Amino acid sequence: MPYRSVNPATGEVLKSFPEHTDQQVMDALATADQAFRTWSARPFSERSKIIGRCAQILLKRKEELARLATLEMGKRIAESRGEVELSASIMQYFANHAEAFLAPKTFKSVTGDARLEYSPFGVLLSIQPWNYPYYQLSRFAGPHLMSGNVMLLKHAPGVPQCALAFDQVLKEAGVPQGVYTNLFLSNDQAGALIDDPRVKGIALTGSERAGESLASRAGKNLKKSTMELGGSDAFIVLDDADLDHTVAMAIVGRFGNNGQTCIGAKRFIVVESMLKKFLAQFIAAAKALRLGNPLDESVTLGPLSSDAALQLILRQIQEATSQGAQVLLGGKRAGQVGAFLEPTILTNVTPDNPAYRQEFFGPVALIFPAKNEEEAIAIANDSPFGLGGSVYTSDIERGKRVASRIETGMVFINYPDVSAPDLPFGGVKRSGYGKELSNLGLEEFVNKKLILVPTAAA
Repeated sequence: MPYRSVNPATGEVLKSFPEHTDQQVMDALATADQAFRTWSARPFSERSKIIGRCAQILLKRKEELARLATLEMGKRIAESRGEVELSASIMQYFANHAEAFLAPKTFKSVTGDARLEYSPFGVLLSIQPWNYPYYQLSRFAGPHLMSGNVMLLKHAPGVPQCALAFDQVLKEAGVPQGVYTNLFLSNDQAGALIDDPRVKGIALTGSERAGESLASRAGKNLKKSTMELGGSDAFIVLDDADLDHTVAMAIVGRFGNNGQTCIGAKRFIVVESMLKKFLAQFIAAAKALRLGNPLDESVTLGPLSSDAALQLILRQIQEATSQGAQVLLGGKRAGQVGAFLEPTILTNVTPDNPAYRQEFFGPVALIFPAKNEEEAIAIANDSPFGLGGSVYTSDIERGKRVASRIETGMVFINYPDVSAPDLPFGGVKRSGYGKELSNLGLEEFVNKKLILVPTAAA
């Protein structure tokens, strides 16, 4: 697959890059394998200075990096700036806290003096998506470089300039050669790396199909993997929700990042007593979104990431409506230039409709009425996915009780989604397994080694 920058707002091809050759890939792996020996031996204090400098450089180059993300995948420029800032905060967080998180721990045991030590795995292979081209990289690189691992990075083919820019930030910060290597890989080359015994762990953020393929190949090789896959998050509106706030959050949750967020709100489950008022306000707010060039500060909804992404979601809408779904708003391509889709709201999506169990990765909201709280929970859990979700209520304790019954890796109260360096990120069911961020994410690719001095009785 070619690595090409195509501006999705205009269709203009910006740059193209050839894939690395098989020999270049094997040379990069050999360099990484050798670099691990010296990088892992460095004290935390040295690694911390370098990763902290990465954070500083990201902030220094914020405008340049933000513009590049907007040009390559269509993110609104204000959101691109926010992503760079979040990426910097992740790098700085792990620079500050990794040593404490990975400090040896003692614990009581009747068998003797027990101690747990943490040590890095070695070379990791990471495969990342286009929708958050810096955040995805930072949430992998920050913790796992700080733990002493080294990595080969395959970014999405649509954001090669962002991939190179992040790689350059790390080099400028002083990350040694071989510790972090961006590679323009084919799928076959990525598979060959998984098979290579020098690669010790695999992390993917991507589609279910990619997850099935890579997880099975990692399993065949008995290698640790983490998978952050699709999501179709429930947005549950209870009968005591603050409607104005809830609708504002519905717009943020569904149309943020042009609707292309794994943990974006996608299934709006509204108790019947609130449904009419919610729909009236939600439709009006969605209509008010301004489509256009995402570099324009006044634009509130940009394009999808590519024409292919647009065509896929148009096919999903057509299939959904052919099976009985009703279009309340939008449903069509907007204009003839660029990958723009009208803000779209669908209802009457029944369980026998394919759309009921699909992820819509774009500005499409699905509406599901629920008789009461119990039915809302049942609808939320009737999904193959289990990434995130949110609950809207004036009673926070009630919201927590409902959240405890939602079968996902994350649930948010009165807000659609949050990602922060100190919060674990990850899902269940077909949304994948493993955690990123926080101390839990940091521990995914380290050996937790028990060292025991038994008592005489043991």
